[in-house]
Amino acid sequence: MRIIVMEYPPCLEINPDGPANGTVIWLHGLGADGNDFVPIIPELRLPADRQLRFVFPNAPAIPVTVNSGYVMPAWYDIYGMDLLSKIDVDGILRSTDYLLKLVEKEIERGVAPENILLAGFSQGGVIALVAALRTDLPLAGIMALSTYLPRTVPVESPVPRRIFQAHGRMDDVVPWQAAADARRRLEGMGHEVSWHEYDMAHAVCAEEIADIREWLLGNL
Repeated sequence: MRIIVMEYPPCLEINPDGPANGTVIWLHGLGADGNDFVPIIPELRLPADRQLRFVFPNAPAIPVTVNSGYVMPAWYDIYGMDLLSKIDVDGILRSTDYLLKLVEKEIERGVAPENILLAGFSQGGVIALVAALRTDLPLAGIMALSTYLPRTVPVESPVPRRIFQAHGRMDDVVPWQAAADARRRLEGMGHEVSWHEYDMAHAVCAEEIADIREWLLGNL
């Protein structure tokens, strides 16, 4: 049995000029880091009076089985190309616990939980979704980008959530069907899913950024 100890590097933060009255915690995908989505912030063109803090966590560097054990930033291990066949449940739950600690830190800094939004791309989206479904904090919502929801991960869905879910029709990393299955599962739990799909691969496009902006302004 291989025991993996996850050590989470410091987060990258983008802070407003004054005290933050809202926080977006945005998790990157496999092999990336906290800088990955920083360039999107100016493209969102959010009003300055929103006073939002953006927190970009960094995943620990661990061996990733699907990449021949190569050590890279990952929120959990990936065992094979079929993302849903065998799941690193322990790794997902460890990273989920870490994300919820970041949420608690924002609350301690004076941001109300209803003004905290979780976001994630690919692997990061899995952690954002699972975290939101394993806490009863009244979060502002979740942005699940090009991601999925493993059925073997225990979630209790304690409170209804507002979820922005976006996916590329040509995604060859996380199949469109996996995202569609997640949508049906989330809606079946009673969550409000705002579904968006685009003619793109495993990426983020300009049309998606515009839709994210509109959804953010309506929910945070």
